[in-house]
Amino acid sequence: MKDTLVKAPITLTDTAINQLTRIMKEKEVTQDHGLRVGVKGGGCSGFSYILGFDVKKETDDEFMIKDMKVFMNKAHGIYLVGIEIDFLEGLNNRGFTFNNPNAKDTCGCGTSFSA
Repeated sequence: MKDTLVKAPITLTDTAINQLTRIMKEKEVTQDHGLRVGVKGGGCSGFSYILGFDVKKETDDEFMIKDMKVFMNKAHGIYLVGIEIDFLEGLNNRGFTFNNPNAKDTCGCGTSFSA
């Protein structure tokens, strides 16, 4: 069975890629792992974002974004298509941010949304 890479429906900014690469090196993430992007039920607005390193699962699509291997459950695409993931390093805000055009409402902390 041949694996095919699908065009990525999400965007990672250069700042996010740099931070993720730093974390991968710091945590000694192996080559068989990739960045998992997804959603799960919960949070104050209905859905929370998943962002972490994981191995590919049978139900995943795989993407390459600027040399970063990304896994996403096929069922999560409807909630994440068009999302931009960034990393902020400001005085008031520091961390990953999610600019999701599919979100009808977001919570104040920006880590959960409703669709």
